[in-house]
Amino acid sequence: MNTTNKKIIIAPLNWGLGHATRCVPIIKALIENSFTPIIASDGNALEFLRKEFPNLKYIELPTYNISYHRNIKLGLFLQFPKILKAVEEEKKVINKFIKQNKDVVGIISDNRFGVRSTLVSSVYITHQINVLSGKTTFLTSFFHQKIIKKFDECWIPDNENSQFSGKLSLTNKKINSKFIGVLSRFKKEGLEQKIDVLVILSGVEPNRTILEKKLIKEFKNDARNIVFVLGKVEVDQKKWITNHITFYNYLVSNQLQEKINSSKIVICRSGYSSIMDLAVLQKKAFFIPTKNQTEQEYLALYLSNKKIAPFCNINNFTKDKLLELEKYTGLKVKESKLNSNLFSLFKRK
Repeated sequence: MNTTNKKIIIAPLNWGLGHATRCVPIIKALIENSFTPIIASDGNALEFLRKEFPNLKYIELPTYNISYHRNIKLGLFLQFPKILKAVEEEKKVINKFIKQNKDVVGIISDNRFGVRSTLVSSVYITHQINVLSGKTTFLTSFFHQKIIKKFDECWIPDNENSQFSGKLSLTNKKINSKFIGVLSRFKKEGLEQKIDVLVILSGVEPNRTILEKKLIKEFKNDARNIVFVLGKVEVDQKKWITNHITFYNYLVSNQLQEKINSSKIVICRSGYSSIMDLAVLQKKAFFIPTKNQTEQEYLALYLSNKKIAPFCNINNFTKDKLLELEKYTGLKVKESKLNSNLFSLFKRK
């Protein structure tokens, strides 16, 4: 590993695995540019990155412990005091670590509000400059942008024309933002497509399990080659077959890359990291957005209107819905290569 003693803390939010997975190419680019990444997170996001980069050092941060609520906007509002407390705690942890480790030269925070410091240059990663929340969109966007402005730079994982994020990433001159291209941990491979339908589950509970049960019931005893990746990061990796369906509790990046490249159709949530991964691998996808999660609902509708990928809600899904894919182009984009100039911020202090 070609690294120096210049350390960069990289801290993804533990909300599903999307924030952690899109940090993978950034971590690899840091190593390629002779920085030493220090991973900072909690829960499944931390466990996932431990498995991806077992030789790196880690900081366990206080958990936001955001629990699911039927109304996500109301749920986040009610949990705001708890989130604010975690933000203040993680800020203390990060500043203490920097003071004890003088070779830390920067921070990259993926949606963790408190992972920043005046001692080093701090970057915030988000595709949501604008946070959609219905009638309160102006308010939620205002507060998020207020947080973003406390960082030295904001990196937006998309092309400059907001190809996949749409109005979510529309920015203004008051934010020092950079479009850094479409991020994915995966590489496109020309493999034989042996998997007819690949189901990739992710997200917070109980929604993940609800979707799992719905789709298992729908594809039970289907004659096609159906594979489920449950998105449950556990100590041991498991594989089993039930009702002609092949199951994996989780797959590490190279294994999931092989499965997606080998699939004809992918069913998953319309989370932004999933969209970027499938675009780089140029796949046909059917999306089932998480109910009441405005961002996923917007992205699914945005891509459907552009005739890129169809979607429906969980209650309306049947396997016959997959026939709609013939009317859509699928997700396609060239892989983005992170430019070494992106890290020039960390060389100025």
